[in-house]
Amino acid sequence: MRLVNIVLNIFSVILVGIGVALVITFLFPSSFFNPAPSKQVVATQKDLGPRELVPPALIKKMDKQEAAPKATKKGVRHKAKAAYKPKNNKLWLTIPKMARVKNSLVPTAISSDEEAMNVHTAIHVKGTGFPWQKQANVYIAGHRIGYLNTPSLLAFYDLNKLGAGDKIRVKDANGRHYTYKVFRTLVVTPSDIAITRPIKGRNILSLQSCTLPDYTHRLIIQAVLVG
Repeated sequence: MRLVNIVLNIFSVILVGIGVALVITFLFPSSFFNPAPSKQVVATQKDLGPRELVPPALIKKMDKQEAAPKATKKGVRHKAKAAYKPKNNKLWLTIPKMARVKNSLVPTAISSDEEAMNVHTAIHVKGTGFPWQKQANVYIAGHRIGYLNTPSLLAFYDLNKLGAGDKIRVKDANGRHYTYKVFRTLVVTPSDIAITRPIKGRNILSLQSCTLPDYTHRLIIQAVLVG
């Protein structure tokens, strides 16, 4: 009889333990005791949030990668080169059809600088373009008659002989050569400053001198850069 009571007591304890376990399981899900391990998030440049939330070390690494030249099929893509510019703005002018203009120094000066024009074959008018620019009107003015014992004497006397297709050559201070081809002739008044402006998207050269015999107008020869 005593053995039966002991067995019954043990069985009762087991039942009570099972009941308690069931109650705890019902009240507290298993995830409370065994939370699922969090997934490891790999941050990339595309899915990162606000920059201030990104670790400084990662920002530094990303900036370094962005600054590095990107690889291409032919190798490394280098940064764009700076725009070409010679060591100074001096020009040398050659016009094969005008015998007096051969490798003649053309300094840059304001259009009213008579002294500069009188002692040179011609001047490049300050404020107008240069041959090395993508869009420009390289405006060069010279005397038709000029002065004795100076390079200006009869420098542009034959300007009227230039016609469509004739070539004009310019050299810069670095020795680079530019070839222009004449495409039109104009006669304008001295007050027509619009002729000094560039033509959109083109690099042109303009030669100016006075009309003969009265000097009342300006003869303009314009050429476009071809090489």
